[in-house]
Amino acid sequence: MSEELSAEERQINEEHRIWRKNTPLLYDLVMSHALEWPSLTAQWLPDTQKVDGQDYTVHRLILGTHTSDEQNHLVIAKVRIPNEDVRVDANRFDFDHSEFNGFGSQAGKIDIEQRINHDGEVNRARYMPQNPHIIATKSPNTEPTLKLRGHTKEGYGLSWNPNLAGHLLSASDDQTVCLWDISSNVSGGTAAGSFVDAKNKFHAHQSVVEDVAWHVLHDSVFGSVGDDKKLMIWDTRSNNTKTPAHTVDTNTAGGVDYLSFNPYSEFILATGSADKTVALWDLRNLKLKLHSFESHKDEIFQVQWSPHNETILASSGTDRRLHVWDLSKIGEDQSPEDAEDKLLELLLLHGGHTAERSPTSRGIQMSRGLSARSAKTTSCRSGKWLRIFAMMTMEIRLMINTKTRIK
Repeated sequence: MSEELSAEERQINEEHRIWRKNTPLLYDLVMSHALEWPSLTAQWLPDTQKVDGQDYTVHRLILGTHTSDEQNHLVIAKVRIPNEDVRVDANRFDFDHSEFNGFGSQAGKIDIEQRINHDGEVNRARYMPQNPHIIATKSPNTEPTLKLRGHTKEGYGLSWNPNLAGHLLSASDDQTVCLWDISSNVSGGTAAGSFVDAKNKFHAHQSVVEDVAWHVLHDSVFGSVGDDKKLMIWDTRSNNTKTPAHTVDTNTAGGVDYLSFNPYSEFILATGSADKTVALWDLRNLKLKLHSFESHKDEIFQVQWSPHNETILASSGTDRRLHVWDLSKIGEDQSPEDAEDKLLELLLLHGGHTAERSPTSRGIQMSRGLSARSAKTTSCRSGKWLRIFAMMTMEIRLMINTKTRIK
């Protein structure tokens, strides 16, 4: 067994060496930061700060710790991202130390700005879109400003309504989805530690509910997925909390772990599953999936749409890979090489992690902080590395599309 593990480790190290060598060809920017403890969550905060006389802009990032029986924290990191007009000299890339420094500009820097004591590991943290100072976390136990009651077990799914302030959804291992409205509690200055009971509790899944997400364009519609292989679409205008508006048997080999609604399309959503596939769905006809992406080598634990481009989708999982897909490539004519590879839609394969991703980690985040031509993405893994990278511009990306994938 030990020989098998050592052989696997050698393969991982070799793949990582190849990735490091090719990073100047793949990215405009790579920043790496060693975290004290693994983070199971990551989310960019919406605010940015330009600094007079400097060639960078300050962004902020929400992280959380997963310690070994030590004090856990909700962490706010301050990240200096080089401005887009800063010239990048890939020839200055330090191969031997890229693991620690990255490349792109001397302006790039990551600092921990704030640590907030958190009783228990931070499974997930998400800020309220209407008030980023309010952050909801999922944890086995905690002493926050408000305690939202309704679940009997822990979970990971968490989603703020982007259209209704204070409306929060939560998915749980207890097979339910809870909905709270905390708007009156926040505005009324409720005492710390106060309890808020769930406004609604949705019972339909027959196993663990892995994830939940609000529709980006409709304030009453949300979706949920779980280990029962079901995708469910709910409408809160209905008083029926036991029967969703739509129930889809995804016919996956394992459970469905994540879902994400396209921010540009009223009808399109994506799911990621334990059977290593990413699926596209159309709300107008949920009987058949639109398309399936099959390139991951292990279970998928997150999918997220680009906030800049309606056809760009990212996925990640326990195979230590982050895949970026371009839906506009679906159905295009292929060269013989592409036809054999069957990966025409794969825009980028990010392989910059050596530690296997934690099965509970939801650690990729695309940011609105940069333009569509240089999307900023964050990835976290159980190996305690935080990486921030900006993809090449579209013109360069298309030229290297089929030449830079790690086999």
